[in-house]
Amino acid sequence: MDLNKVTLIGNLTRDPEIKEINGSKLAQFGLATNYSWKDKKTGDKKEDVVFHNVSAWNGLGEVAEKWLKKGNKVYIEGRVNNRTYEKDGVKKNYSEVVAKNMIMLSGKATKTEKSAKEAEVVEEEVDATKVPF
Repeated sequence: MDLNKVTLIGNLTRDPEIKEINGSKLAQFGLATNYSWKDKKTGDKKEDVVFHNVSAWNGLGEVAEKWLKKGNKVYIEGRVNNRTYEKDGVKKNYSEVVAKNMIMLSGKATKTEKSAKEAEVVEEEVDATKVPF
Protein backbone atom coordinates (compact mmCIF):
# COMPACT_ATOMS: atom_id res chain seq x y z
CA MET A 1 0.00 0.00 0.00
CA ASP A 2 1.24 3.50 -0.84
CA LEU A 3 0.44 6.83 0.77
CA ASN A 4 0.80 10.34 -0.64
CA LYS A 5 -0.65 12.72 1.95
CA VAL A 6 0.33 16.23 3.00
CA THR A 7 -1.03 18.35 5.86
CA LEU A 8 -0.05 22.02 6.04
CA ILE A 9 -1.04 25.04 8.09
CA GLY A 10 0.27 28.33 6.79
CA ASN A 11 -0.45 31.75 5.33
CA LEU A 12 -1.35 32.57 1.74
CA THR A 13 1.48 34.38 -0.05
CA ARG A 14 -0.84 35.71 -2.77
CA ASP A 15 -4.51 35.87 -3.69
CA PRO A 16 -5.73 32.73 -5.48
CA GLU A 17 -5.33 32.81 -9.27
CA ILE A 18 -8.44 31.39 -10.92
CA LYS A 19 -8.56 29.41 -14.17
CA GLU A 20 -11.24 27.35 -15.84
CA ILE A 21 -9.99 24.15 -17.45
CA ASN A 22 -12.44 21.92 -19.37
CA GLY A 23 -15.35 23.35 -17.35
CA SER A 24 -13.61 22.79 -14.00
CA LYS A 25 -12.57 25.66 -11.73
CA LEU A 26 -8.93 25.72 -10.62
CA ALA A 27 -7.61 28.02 -7.88
CA GLN A 28 -3.83 28.23 -7.49
CA PHE A 29 -2.10 30.03 -4.64
CA GLY A 30 1.08 30.04 -2.60
CA LEU A 31 1.28 28.95 1.01
CA ALA A 32 4.11 29.76 3.43
CA THR A 33 4.81 27.50 6.39
CA ASN A 34 7.19 28.55 9.16
CA TYR A 35 9.51 26.39 11.20
CA SER A 36 11.53 27.52 14.22
CA TRP A 37 14.08 25.79 16.42
CA LYS A 38 16.75 26.59 18.96
CA ASP A 39 20.37 26.28 17.77
CA LYS A 40 22.15 23.74 20.00
CA LYS A 41 25.53 25.45 19.80
CA THR A 42 24.57 29.11 20.25
CA GLY A 43 21.16 28.82 21.88
CA ASP A 44 19.79 31.31 19.33
CA LYS A 45 16.31 30.94 17.94
CA LYS A 46 16.40 30.06 14.22
CA GLU A 47 13.55 30.28 11.73
CA ASP A 48 12.92 28.94 8.27
CA VAL A 49 10.08 29.47 5.81
CA VAL A 50 9.02 26.94 3.20
CA PHE A 51 6.88 28.03 0.24
CA HIS A 52 4.35 25.62 -1.29
CA ASN A 53 2.31 25.81 -4.49
CA VAL A 54 -1.29 24.74 -3.88
CA SER A 55 -3.99 23.81 -6.41
CA ALA A 56 -7.67 23.50 -5.46
CA TRP A 57 -10.13 22.12 -8.01
CA ASN A 58 -13.89 22.46 -8.54
CA GLY A 59 -15.88 23.19 -5.35
CA LEU A 60 -12.75 23.73 -3.28
CA GLY A 61 -11.46 26.08 -5.98
CA GLU A 62 -14.72 28.06 -5.82
CA VAL A 63 -14.42 28.36 -2.03
CA ALA A 64 -10.80 29.50 -2.37
CA GLU A 65 -11.80 32.08 -4.99
CA LYS A 66 -14.59 33.49 -2.84
CA TRP A 67 -13.02 33.46 0.63
CA LEU A 68 -9.21 33.28 0.53
CA LYS A 69 -6.99 36.34 0.37
CA LYS A 70 -3.27 36.98 0.73
CA GLY A 71 -2.24 36.64 4.39
CA ASN A 72 -5.11 34.32 5.42
CA LYS A 73 -4.16 31.36 7.61
CA VAL A 74 -5.44 28.09 6.21
CA TYR A 75 -5.24 24.34 6.85
CA ILE A 76 -4.65 22.30 3.70
CA GLU A 77 -4.78 18.55 3.35
CA GLY A 78 -3.97 16.91 0.05
CA ARG A 79 -1.35 15.10 -2.00
CA VAL A 80 1.96 16.02 -3.61
CA ASN A 81 2.04 16.21 -7.39
CA ASN A 82 5.28 16.63 -9.35
CA ARG A 83 5.31 17.71 -13.00
CA THR A 84 8.04 18.20 -15.55
CA TYR A 85 7.74 20.62 -18.46
CA GLU A 86 10.00 22.31 -20.96
CA LYS A 87 10.34 26.08 -21.34
CA ASP A 88 12.69 27.68 -23.87
CA GLY A 89 14.40 24.32 -24.33
CA VAL A 90 15.10 23.97 -20.60
CA LYS A 91 13.56 21.14 -18.60
CA LYS A 92 11.77 22.43 -15.48
CA ASN A 93 10.32 20.62 -12.45
CA TYR A 94 7.22 21.83 -10.62
CA SER A 95 5.88 20.51 -7.31
CA GLU A 96 2.46 21.33 -5.94
CA VAL A 97 0.03 20.23 -3.28
CA VAL A 98 -3.34 19.25 -4.75
CA ALA A 99 -5.82 20.17 -2.01
CA LYS A 100 -8.52 17.68 -1.02
CA ASN A 101 -9.61 19.38 2.21
CA MET A 102 -9.32 22.95 3.39
CA ILE A 103 -10.20 24.74 6.62
CA MET A 104 -10.05 28.52 6.78
CA LEU A 105 -8.41 29.55 10.05
CA SER A 106 -8.66 33.32 9.63
CA GLY A 107 -10.82 35.80 7.81
CA LYS A 108 -14.51 36.51 8.13
CA ALA A 109 -16.31 34.34 10.67
CA THR A 110 -19.71 32.95 9.80
CA LYS A 111 -22.79 33.94 11.76
CA THR A 112 -22.69 30.60 13.64
CA GLU A 113 -19.01 31.04 14.53
CA LYS A 114 -19.66 34.59 15.78
CA SER A 115 -22.55 33.35 17.93
CA ALA A 116 -20.38 30.60 19.40
CA LYS A 117 -17.61 33.07 20.23
CA GLU A 118 -20.05 35.48 21.83
CA ALA A 119 -21.87 32.79 23.82
CA GLU A 120 -21.48 33.31 27.51
CA VAL A 121 -20.80 30.38 29.79
CA VAL A 122 -22.86 30.54 32.95
CA GLU A 123 -21.66 28.42 35.84
CA GLU A 124 -23.78 27.70 38.86
CA GLU A 125 -23.15 25.71 41.97
CA VAL A 126 -25.11 22.48 42.30
CA ASP A 127 -26.18 21.00 45.62
CA ALA A 128 -24.96 17.36 45.44
CA THR A 129 -27.73 16.21 47.81
CA LYS A 130 -30.39 17.24 45.25
CA VAL A 131 -28.94 15.27 42.31
CA PRO A 132 -31.38 12.36 41.57
CA PHE A 133 -28.68 9.70 40.94
